[in-house]
Amino acid sequence: MKRLPVRHLVIASILLLVGSCSHIEPKKPELAFTRTLVFEQERIAEPFGIAASGSDLIVSDGESGKIVKIGPAGESSVIAEGLGTPSHIAIGPDNEIFFADSGRHTIRKISSSGAVETVAGMDGNPGFHDGSAMDAQFRAPVGLAVSGSRIYVADTYNDRIRVIENGSVRTLAGGGRGFADSSEASKVKFDTPTGITVGTDGSVLVCDTGNARIRAVRGNGATVTLIGGGNEFGNGSPFAAGLYQPSAIAVDQDGSIFFTDGNVVRKVDLERTPYVRTISNDKRGFADGGLGGSSFNRPNGIALMNNGDIAVADSENQAVRIISSRSDGRVVRPEEVEAARVKADQFRSAAAARWPYDPPENTREIAGTLGEIRGENNSNENIWFHNGLDIVGGYGETARFVRDEKVTRTVAAENFGTLRELIRMPTLGYIHIRLGRDSSGKPFDDPRFVFNLDAAGRIAGVRVPRGSSFKAGDAIGTLNPMNHVHLIAGRSGFEMNALAALELPGVSDKIAPTIEGVGLYDENWDELETDPSSRRIKVVGKSRIVARAYDRMDGNAERRRLGIYKIGYQILNQEKTPIGDVEWTIRFDTLPAADAVGLVYAMGSKSGATGETIFRYIVTDRVSGGSASEGFFDPEALQPGEYVLRVVVADYFGNETVKDEPIVIRRQ
Repeated sequence: MKRLPVRHLVIASILLLVGSCSHIEPKKPELAFTRTLVFEQERIAEPFGIAASGSDLIVSDGESGKIVKIGPAGESSVIAEGLGTPSHIAIGPDNEIFFADSGRHTIRKISSSGAVETVAGMDGNPGFHDGSAMDAQFRAPVGLAVSGSRIYVADTYNDRIRVIENGSVRTLAGGGRGFADSSEASKVKFDTPTGITVGTDGSVLVCDTGNARIRAVRGNGATVTLIGGGNEFGNGSPFAAGLYQPSAIAVDQDGSIFFTDGNVVRKVDLERTPYVRTISNDKRGFADGGLGGSSFNRPNGIALMNNGDIAVADSENQAVRIISSRSDGRVVRPEEVEAARVKADQFRSAAAARWPYDPPENTREIAGTLGEIRGENNSNENIWFHNGLDIVGGYGETARFVRDEKVTRTVAAENFGTLRELIRMPTLGYIHIRLGRDSSGKPFDDPRFVFNLDAAGRIAGVRVPRGSSFKAGDAIGTLNPMNHVHLIAGRSGFEMNALAALELPGVSDKIAPTIEGVGLYDENWDELETDPSSRRIKVVGKSRIVARAYDRMDGNAERRRLGIYKIGYQILNQEKTPIGDVEWTIRFDTLPAADAVGLVYAMGSKSGATGETIFRYIVTDRVSGGSASEGFFDPEALQPGEYVLRVVVADYFGNETVKDEPIVIRRQ
């Protein structure tokens, strides 16, 4: 008999897994809108797992260690607290709430009476062991699904899928970290599996997060890749679509697969042949409204509601969102999102002062500040905003946490072995560090850092499991050849200026910024000419102002050039009397949107670990907080004649520098 091509087998597998009811049942209304059900971090600090129970939602808060019930109108009540780090949730046949407690390495449940008890695993004792439920060991399990009397577990940092049944635990599939499909359960390999669900044929669908794939595990442990494998993130057929970090998955009654992936929500349509598409905006953010324009920020949980809606645990936005065919319900406005951000003074007061080294009170040199350009703006190279504070240290020096936090991301450590190796905590990030090891690469004696080895016994990667807790002063690792800690303050998507957000002992700046030059350009970026009669720059229409400027701080090397904190301009008359106040147009109190870098920095701007640093700020553009727009100096409101254009730049500590440029306004 002729064998079907692998691609045809994959399509057939998906159709079998989800059933064929979409072909015989009436088509449901199309999901078209996103609204917010809960957006108060006091109630839920880190919504992660989510499950529907009747008309209610059950949501885990891994950061606060509690599980919350949310009613249809957004009303909430705590049903369990004092937990470790609860992750994914499933509702059992008797309405018991099962959850993976990653921080305690156990699977637990909440009975109908509200009692919390351990179902399997040894509390606080990570490891890998099959056997009786109370003797079995897990390592920070994240995902689980319930099907009848069976509980399926994504044993995340053991890279296996386990089954709890009849009081015992066994491994269904997986033989260690890596990637391998196989018909033999022990030869299958996963990399940090997280969300799971059960298909209609009993197979387990797994978000294989580290491998950027969705896999299907059969009852005998045989495993096949269903979705993913494309070279770049994007839509397409299941075998061509590129995934990033799938984290939660659900299958609806019509057979469509929904899953969260990085910062987006995606769907596998089955109307003709399976096709993977991103149904939300593909940019990180917080936006309600039309589904295609709605945005999320590291959603980790997804659940199907009995009214056909989709509930999403939008972790980094600290919100529970609803995707629906209806446009009713709460729509959070951008100004509400901005107002809800933790402010720098609140962040600053949350922990004692210290630097990320020992002794913690010793002042260090600052080598980079928030908002600086990285790369070179030459229209051919990728450019981005520097999102933290670079604090100089010595090669191989031990870097340390600056405040108490626990890991909530399933993939908190990234870029192993590169100069950008990092760990991301809920509100702080640390980059350019050999995580959990010394300058020779030898691991610390610290079980919170989990290493995997290659075939030759060499360290090939490091993970820090969800639920791992650290205290201020605990060692993160050692500095790599970048010779500094890149310290990020604020949650992802809500990064703020670390000079304002952190108490750094002894930090000071009495040196005013430097303005190297000011240039004026027309709307087409042609430089304005000098008027021959007045010898002033002639302005006849809307113009752009560009200032080349930089800052320094006390104790910095002479060569060290830092970015400006805020920039603005004003117009003065011939006697240098201001006609209006300074219009502060660019401000780096929080990190601007990624696509605003070209609005801040003109062509020729560049900065990086090596080479010359040039900051050419487009003073007339407006970039602050979450807003960014192109702007111009419009002389239409001024009478023709001679004026002075004053550019003002300031550092975070209040030092200002001005540069005056004589101009003449003409009507032609």
